[in-house]
Amino acid sequence: MNPDASTIAAGAPIEVDLAPIAEGQDIKVFWRGKPIYISHRTKKQIEEARSVPVASLPDPQTDQARVKDGHDQWLVVIGICTHLGCIPIAHEGNYDGFFCPCHGSQYDSSGRIRQGPAPANLAVPPYQFVSDSKIQIG
Repeated sequence: MNPDASTIAAGAPIEVDLAPIAEGQDIKVFWRGKPIYISHRTKKQIEEARSVPVASLPDPQTDQARVKDGHDQWLVVIGICTHLGCIPIAHEGNYDGFFCPCHGSQYDSSGRIRQGPAPANLAVPPYQFVSDSKIQIG
């Protein structure tokens, strides 16, 4: 008894199995018609994100505030540039995060804006871990 496609498109929660996502890999799923990037971050990416002085960021937010406690390796963000709504490319740009080729906005491996015209960080959708290897978005 799964919901039909129109119910899912309207915003029903979706579950994503994280087990097949290798360290350093990103996948893109869709929720409410929006692209959601799920990144299995490396220790290097986490350390780089946490070493940035938060006060130097255009939209100050710690890396810890953008991930779930105990699941630091998983970043889940809405893949829509906060400048004009383009779709950024994962693992591109100067910060090993996301790059929006339309106007040059660059986000780090925590989805925080670091360079370019975007005014804010990539949004984090509502999600929760239902097990160590599965999340529910929505």
